[in-house]
Amino acid sequence: MADNGIFENGSRKRGRGRPRNADAAARSLATILNLVRTGAANTRQELERESELGRAIVADRLATLIGLQLADESAFAEAAGGRAPRLVQFNADRARVIVATLDQTAIGVGIADLSGTLLTVHHETLDLGEPPESTIARLCALFEWILEKEERSVPLWGIGISVPGPVRMAPGEDFLVTTPAFLPAWNGIPFVERLSVQFGAPVWMRSSVETMTVGELYSGDDAETSDMLFVKVGKRIGAGIVCDGQLYRGAQGSAGLIGQMPTTFGGRTAALDVLAGSDMITAEGLAAARDGSSPALADILSRGGDVTAIDVGQAAQMGDPVSMEIMARSGNLIGHVVAAFANMLNPSIIVLSGSVAQTNDILLAAVREAVYGESHPLVTRDLKIRASRLGSSAGLLGAAKVVIEALFDSDFLREWITLSEPTALERFRQTLSSHDRDKPPARYDPPAAPPHTRRDEQEGR
Repeated sequence: MADNGIFENGSRKRGRGRPRNADAAARSLATILNLVRTGAANTRQELERESELGRAIVADRLATLIGLQLADESAFAEAAGGRAPRLVQFNADRARVIVATLDQTAIGVGIADLSGTLLTVHHETLDLGEPPESTIARLCALFEWILEKEERSVPLWGIGISVPGPVRMAPGEDFLVTTPAFLPAWNGIPFVERLSVQFGAPVWMRSSVETMTVGELYSGDDAETSDMLFVKVGKRIGAGIVCDGQLYRGAQGSAGLIGQMPTTFGGRTAALDVLAGSDMITAEGLAAARDGSSPALADILSRGGDVTAIDVGQAAQMGDPVSMEIMARSGNLIGHVVAAFANMLNPSIIVLSGSVAQTNDILLAAVREAVYGESHPLVTRDLKIRASRLGSSAGLLGAAKVVIEALFDSDFLREWITLSEPTALERFRQTLSSHDRDKPPARYDPPAAPPHTRRDEQEGR
């Protein structure tokens, strides 16, 4: 059933006229698999109704999907007065995806099943200012290590990477063939190429704001997050926009750069990043510690030799007046900008994320005050504003969802469904062949600390 004639020389070739039998089979297989995967249909009767396909075709396609280990029909659904129908379920353990988040001061890695559930995660500190080669070596070592913890017999189907800058995907590009520009220091570094070759799976990359937004979107209540404004507060301040349950990326994948909005405070006009980001909080806190206006921060400086934005937030929580003023000012400035976007987009919820925003009620309260005070009553009538509940795992969860949604996108799925797995696609194999010369030497440097697993989270560790 393989349809290797769809592509020639690695480029997409659209057929004309009536679809061939292989095309029609791939289309119906993809339709049925996505109905099962998303829970839209869980029995043969529901599949016939939702897909509008005949009983014989549904039976044939289900047999194929079961043979490909993508579906299972061994359980029974609840009986409704007669014989209980068989339950058709998606086999999320058919393959795995690995994901990573690269931030300025930390790296996170995880492995997920095909439902997007994170099975194992690990976080550690990392300076992204170090040479890219050392960061890539560490990331590959962590990926190898986390795969060793899982069953190696389960194939790897995709890699998701979350990075600090906007990522542009070429029009019509399913997965990355080469490394896009996302940080100036990484220009010309074959990052994507190395990951593809070393792990034999296609790579997807998104900005950290986008992956965190997607993570929040899929972890929350559908009605609550289908129209969402997600705001990440850090050195840079960015926003993720969700409209009708879909992430809006913009023409160049750069939507939501609200940190570039001009803001004025104390007669000075600058970008929001400069006047309200964590660098400002750190600088103001350090100045207050050195001149003695904040005894609490001065004590932190004398004991640790430094003051961070987190220190200022914690001092504010403890009632230090200077720290409270710094955090309130940041929140107020952010709130002014967010209010403008709230009036334009009318979201049902605004979620604040980032270590500073999630650990400080004062900043969150200042944002709420500004948004509620400067927005139209219709915009704020049912508007919720809260901190993210996912923390550092939001980016990993979102990266996994990005990969899975791409793997099971209807167009992409129709290309590989008859081949059994996406890594068997001819154009992906050609991509690997073209990158073979970039294959790095095998390195394995396991981390000292054990990974943070889903079981740890359940047990509150």
